[in-house]
Amino acid sequence: MQTLFSLNTSGQGLYEFTRSVSSWLVEEGAADGLLTLFVRHTSCSLLIQENADPDVQVDLNAYFSRLVPPASDPSMRYLTHTLEGPDDMPAHIKAAVLPVSLSIPVAGGEMRLGTWQGIYLFEHRDRPHQRQVAAHFLSDR
Repeated sequence: MQTLFSLNTSGQGLYEFTRSVSSWLVEEGAADGLLTLFVRHTSCSLLIQENADPDVQVDLNAYFSRLVPPASDPSMRYLTHTLEGPDDMPAHIKAAVLPVSLSIPVAGGEMRLGTWQGIYLFEHRDRPHQRQVAAHFLSDR
């Protein structure tokens, strides 16, 4: 089973789409197997992260913004890929150090995520984008 999830972002931050993935697994009658998610872009990434306290997402975004500031920051003057704006090359760097794919076990049609875990697209660009995440479910049957 395969599908594409389309996610609209409105700038840097984490966008949860756990419910969409869960719903798709139920609609397709998934049983036991392995779910693979893959983001089809080079300036965002995927994370499994806490979904109970929104401050976690705020702090993660702030941390990575400090770790890799915009190209306009004096500490980033070594960057040469700057034609697409000061957020572009830093977005590529963040996507190079964070996962762009996830593997999630599924049992009885349900993802085996922990109590406070959710699936997030981590947008690294400032302006809105429509992002695609490819999903592939491989059944044990």
